[in-house]
Amino acid sequence: MQHFWGPVANWGIPIAAIADIKKDPSIISGKMTLALCIYSLLFMRFAWRVQPRNLLLFACHFTNEAAQITQGCRLIKHEYLN
Repeated sequence: MQHFWGPVANWGIPIAAIADIKKDPSIISGKMTLALCIYSLLFMRFAWRVQPRNLLLFACHFTNEAAQITQGCRLIKHEYLN
């Protein structure tokens, strides 16, 4: 059952990141965005390597990785390209 409830609870992180995409980029924390990128990469690897594969956890962290990369690009554009 942990292969279901853990990923379900984890969906709060990418949902929050996706909700923040419309907000002002000045509120983005570069350190937290980097930490969440690394966190999601590690857990994507774990979800793929564990047997049986935990595709729900993989999908959650894949989504979070995409959202965090988007946030990181917004931060770079706001801080360094404007």
